[in-house]
Amino acid sequence: MKKIYQKLSGIRVLLVVTVLMVTACENEPALEASQIDTSTPILNDLDNWLRGTFVSPFNIEIKYKWNINNTDVERFLHPPFERNVRPLAEILESVWIKPYNQLGGEDFIKTIAPREFIFTGGFNFNPGGNTITLGIAEQGARITLFNIDLLDFSSILYEEDIANDFDVQFAVTGPISTIHHEYGHILNQIKPYDPIFDIVNPNDYTSSWADRTNEEARELGYISAYASSQPSEDFVEMIAYMLIRSSAKWDALVDGIASAEARQSIRRKEQLIVEYYQENFNINFYELRELTYQALLEI
Repeated sequence: MKKIYQKLSGIRVLLVVTVLMVTACENEPALEASQIDTSTPILNDLDNWLRGTFVSPFNIEIKYKWNINNTDVERFLHPPFERNVRPLAEILESVWIKPYNQLGGEDFIKTIAPREFIFTGGFNFNPGGNTITLGIAEQGARITLFNIDLLDFSSILYEEDIANDFDVQFAVTGPISTIHHEYGHILNQIKPYDPIFDIVNPNDYTSSWADRTNEEARELGYISAYASSQPSEDFVEMIAYMLIRSSAKWDALVDGIASAEARQSIRRKEQLIVEYYQENFNINFYELRELTYQALLEI
């Protein structure tokens, strides 16, 4: 009988605890509606095209609708007009995705790529100076491109073609160069480049690069003024400058540098980049250049 009593006592305790829990729950406020938007988004034709062209095959989302969390609130930025989104997205597909996939394999971009592109309408002017930010690569996961609304998609210009190289940013070569530059950073995060690159001509890197012209930087052995800011930027600037030019245009640019030592430095960097692509990704860089340049001409 004693064992039976002990069991019944346990049941009584359990009942008391259950009643107390129910009473406590009744005194709590009711749950409010969730703050997470779980509604089905309304997609327009552009959204459907972007999903079919980028999200489904490559897991890349292109965002053009304004989200204040995607930009610096201290800058004067604005969303792009919808009419300018698809032309730039088509450039991404033809000048960036297709050439890399053709040489690196059909899953190259799917495997190594930012998962988001943010399109922004206007220039991103830097405070306290005479420079602008053309693009941002964030931890290999996102690339932000600026100046979408001011582009002339029928214009192909290089800074050596005009007196003011700022005007190049109104031409289609502006964002294409930025894409190649920022993607170079992403590749470096996957496979670091040979540190020998950093000591090809290390003495003239400077944080005051904006005080130099591109021509002055080239006479020091850097392909652009921004390339002379630090080695990692030098590396990706070289990639961008080569990928938007034909072999003939590239050779003319380098051969036009007066300093033989500077020309030698740039050619050495070119060699290291060609080796980097071949050894790490099994991509012939010169073939990649031919594909990207031909795609540029067909825009």
